[in-house]
Amino acid sequence: MSLLTIILNILLPPLAVFMKHGVSSTFLISIILTLIGWIPGVIHAFIVND
Repeated sequence: MSLLTIILNILLPPLAVFMKHGVSSTFLISIILTLIGWIPGVIHAFIVND
């Protein structure tokens, strides 16, 4: 995992997921989790971008 990906996972989780997976169900889940709360979005981004 690159430094840019780690920073994006923390600051903008949906963008980090989008960069790796594009527009997909994973990206939509990331947006929903980030809207619910920032921490769930960050956790999801780290799991998906492993």
